[in-house]
Amino acid sequence: MRQLGKDEIMNMFAKTGALLEGHFRLSSGLHSGRYLQCALLLQHPEYAARLGAAIAGRFKGKEITCVAGPALGGIVIAHETARALGVRCVFGEREDGRMVFRRGFKLTARDKVLVVEDVVTTGRSIKELIEAIKAGGAAVTGIGAIVDRSSGGLKLDCAMEALAVLDIPTLDPSECPLCEKGIPLVKPGSRK
Repeated sequence: MRQLGKDEIMNMFAKTGALLEGHFRLSSGLHSGRYLQCALLLQHPEYAARLGAAIAGRFKGKEITCVAGPALGGIVIAHETARALGVRCVFGEREDGRMVFRRGFKLTARDKVLVVEDVVTTGRSIKELIEAIKAGGAAVTGIGAIVDRSSGGLKLDCAMEALAVLDIPTLDPSECPLCEKGIPLVKPGSRK
């Protein structure tokens, strides 16, 4: 399959209204003037399938038995990536503040897991999901994402492949010029 370019991916975000401008509180607690609302993009099966196949293509030839994504944002893209790879998909969710596998999902030492996320900023969800995968005895073979907006500051134990790398500044709330201007703060993400 032909790889998707950054411009093509950003066009998908724009066409679906998933690239938002304003004043946002990210799941990390940081603020930003732009937000990628992947749910608006991934509600369109044709885009979700293309993005999942593109992530899967980045891991062609790797031994992968399962794809795992963090709830809530990573579920759809993890599922589409798993479909393209022809493997099963599981998702982790927070319980009492830590990422776990519930709903009967089990990983074993035989599993080689690809972690997939929609947008990566600080990598907190990915790191927590990797801990849950290792606690199940499985190995992590790689990390895939639609967008990496970590500005190069992300340190992970295995390689990450993002379809697009964007430099969207994040702001410490104590130094946020958007707060100073009185622009209303919106919390669009899934983590409270």
